Amino acid sequence: MDKPQDETDSSEQQRLQNEQQLQSLDTDFIRVLEDLIDVLVANGTLRLTDLPAEALEKLSQRKRARARLRDALDLINDEEEGLL
Repeated sequence: MDKPQDETDSSEQQRLQNEQQLQSLDTDFIRVLEDLIDVLVANGTLRLTDLPAEALEKLSQRKRARARLRDALDLINDEEEGLL
């Protein structure tokens, strides 16, 4: 027998919520790993050249994307700060 439509919709909504939560956790975890790599590089425990080329490229892409986003969100440039 088929499930009633309400039950199917509810289980689909729950699945979507679970996927969204997992994606959010993954994003947060990736940021933690990036910060950890930065700390390990800064204290000399890890050299960027120790990482596989693919990993280094992905890190570089994320850093560039984050910098572009930060720059786009910087609505007040340094010269205008004294105006407030």
